[in-house]
Amino acid sequence: MTTDALRRLIDLPGVDALEYRALLKRDFAEPEARAEFPEIDACTTALFGLTADEAEAAPRPEGWDNIENKAPAVQAAAFEAEGWDVTDDKRRPLRVLGHFSGPLWLALRGVAGTLPYEAERDPSAALLSKLEADAKRFLKR
Repeated sequence: MTTDALRRLIDLPGVDALEYRALLKRDFAEPEARAEFPEIDACTTALFGLTADEAEAAPRPEGWDNIENKAPAVQAAAFEAEGWDVTDDKRRPLRVLGHFSGPLWLALRGVAGTLPYEAERDPSAALLSKLEADAKRFLKR
């Protein structure tokens, strides 16, 4: 799957601000931060319809692989296979991934919560963008 086709978690409303705060204060990315910073739960609820704590408490179907408890790098690869990019611009897993992975996995697999709305992509817009880039490269020669 190409990177262009992936939905980026950091592009969802509020996620980039939380990632920035985790960059400034390492403890912000820890699960205990959810009690101190209600904006984390507000963001996950707005995006997926449940908080990280609610996702942890949600019953899992038989055969659940506990992917949300695996290393961030393992999850990043698994999310990419599902059509989601959960990395930053340097392709490192987001610092706040622990706050979002549970709700996102449950929503992706249809167990609990919902996925954020995504408008249909216009394939002609992508083609036009590619043609414009090719034309600019041609003109530079």
